[in-house]
Amino acid sequence: MSRPSAFPHADAPHPARHPVSDTHHGIARTDDYAWMRAENWQDVFRDPSLLDPGIRAHLEAENAYQSVLMADTADLQKLLFSEMKGRIKEDDSSVPMKDGPYAYGSSFKLGGEQPRYFRTPRDGGRERILLDGDIQAEGKAYFRLGGIDHSSDHARLLWAFDDKGSEFYTLCVRDLASGTDRAERINDTGGSGVWAADNEGFFYTRLDANHRPSRIFFHKLGADAQTDRLIYEESDPGFFMNVGGTRDNRWIMISISDHETSEYHLLSASDPLAEPRLVAARETGLQYDLEEGGDVFFVLTNADGAEDFKIMTAPVGDPVRANWRELVPHEPGRLILSVIGFKDHMVRLERKDGLPRIVVHDRASGAEHTIAFDEEAYSLGLSGSYEYDTEVMRFTYSSMTTPAQVFDYNMRTRERTLLKTQEVPSGHDPEHYVTRRLMAPAADGQTVPVSLIHHRDTPLDGSAPCLLYGYGAYGITIPAAFNTNCLSLADRGFVYAIAHVRGGKDKGYGWYEDGKRARKTNTFTDFIAVARHLAAENYTAHERIVAQGGSAGGMLMGAIANMAPEAFGGIIAEVPFVDVLTTMLDETLPLTPPEWPEWGNPVQSETDYRLIASYSPYDNVAALAYPPILAAAGLTDPRVTYWEPAKWVAKLRERKAGDNPVLFKINMESGHAGASGRFSRLEEIAFTYAFALKVTGRTDFKPLA
Repeated sequence: MSRPSAFPHADAPHPARHPVSDTHHGIARTDDYAWMRAENWQDVFRDPSLLDPGIRAHLEAENAYQSVLMADTADLQKLLFSEMKGRIKEDDSSVPMKDGPYAYGSSFKLGGEQPRYFRTPRDGGRERILLDGDIQAEGKAYFRLGGIDHSSDHARLLWAFDDKGSEFYTLCVRDLASGTDRAERINDTGGSGVWAADNEGFFYTRLDANHRPSRIFFHKLGADAQTDRLIYEESDPGFFMNVGGTRDNRWIMISISDHETSEYHLLSASDPLAEPRLVAARETGLQYDLEEGGDVFFVLTNADGAEDFKIMTAPVGDPVRANWRELVPHEPGRLILSVIGFKDHMVRLERKDGLPRIVVHDRASGAEHTIAFDEEAYSLGLSGSYEYDTEVMRFTYSSMTTPAQVFDYNMRTRERTLLKTQEVPSGHDPEHYVTRRLMAPAADGQTVPVSLIHHRDTPLDGSAPCLLYGYGAYGITIPAAFNTNCLSLADRGFVYAIAHVRGGKDKGYGWYEDGKRARKTNTFTDFIAVARHLAAENYTAHERIVAQGGSAGGMLMGAIANMAPEAFGGIIAEVPFVDVLTTMLDETLPLTPPEWPEWGNPVQSETDYRLIASYSPYDNVAALAYPPILAAAGLTDPRVTYWEPAKWVAKLRERKAGDNPVLFKINMESGHAGASGRFSRLEEIAFTYAFALKVTGRTDFKPLA
């Protein structure tokens, strides 16, 4: 295992134990640290100063303890930060996207933490700053911009901000002629809105006291927000809800979904007083998304057993399910991820054989062609367009060795225009690195994809340390994309690897289904299998593997720590969802009801209760020789509440065997995403990388030439 002597001796916090018991399905359970959850947690999200002084004192003691243990890495953290910052073009700017007479984009100024939003004349010219995030963030310990949406007449800007980290966003309206915000502000929103066709009002989602998007309103400019018209109210707390619009400004779309079921309601953007009309009623397991297509909607759906999804069309006049017609049939193993409609074309992003690809469909002829790429592992993203009547769409491409590239693509002529390549000011030579796609054998015969990068001079004889990242939930695929930060590890002889475990959609929708609910443990055993494969193939050795994951990936970290602590030399769990059973039993928490389709409902089902109890990291801490563990969290996080990692850390210290430390770093001024500024976020990454270097004995390792 890793070196206990790497950390100085210090007295760790050992909080008091106040047992609280509960019984469900006749099963009794005791929680010694339930008191760490503030009774007024909802108020704390809005005003962190309201946190109970006893809880605050404990969290501050945790920060003091980790500061002592990591004090000798202070210079290393500064060096890592400097390296990572040196790879960022400080005054970077996006490629403006055209919309009518203008083109819109975002940029950073030298030293700036927050983005600025600008526009130029359509075909180039003087840039005008519409919103400066650094100015808006002045004097705030935390600040994050939400959605930004300009009106179709280009006269106003709808924008949102969160200054607590709790993701209760305030909506503002800016008049672009004067550059000033109107007096009206709307609090407690989901962070975005969409303009009505006449640009005299907008639709938005308001969060309830439990942080759930339960109601959609229409706000008329100049009116008191208390009089805003309620458009739709969702009574089921198990569903998320959002409101959006189409690029042709014809439709307002209300999307409602959990992790396995979806429903849409439509209303005309020209008639905000109209009642929304239902497209297809929610049916457990039926998923569909709507995309504009002129006289039709494109429908991306898993209807009729299309596990990897198919594309259908529906007439805009009557888009009910009975009128859906198949356009792109289901093909097992080809997962269709998203669709963008244009006047003459339809574009889809799909994944086949573990790799993404873009397919362009000519609407008149039905002919299709694929935009091809050559690398072994890469990432693709569709940027789409502000405009519907255009032949040009935009996409991004990168790999673990290739910086991000932005292309405009003419769907008719097939001309590909490179608009921008990500600049790395301190220099980057792809030839200095090697990227690979491996397939690790799992115990049940499946093979788990692994994307990795290492320096070309790193010896692959088992001596290299490895940072192994994993997530594995909600069908989210971690792309094999360019990451300037991990180069600081690769340059120090690390193998940086991503385990594409079950629970994501890396190998199709079935890969997701095979890592959720009753089959959730596949996610954990896949990750362990990848670690064993990397060691067996001499990429690294078990005592040199540092596992990393965040949120649901943090739950993965807690699970593998209990299941195979000997397979890892260190574990980094960021905003870790580790108290799974307690959270899934608490219907008042923001995300609990919507999460039941993903994990199971232990309130109603004893089977689900026993399943979650069997792997929930907090409930399975034992007298094991855990490797050094670093947990990180944010006080105002509404997604993974701070008390989950706080309780987990306390229980680990109480029960573990051996001298390896457990560290807990909590940002008292942030939420789920950590620090809000681009450079302050780098400081957090430098800290976690310093931990990885420390536990693998590489703090003095000089970067490879």
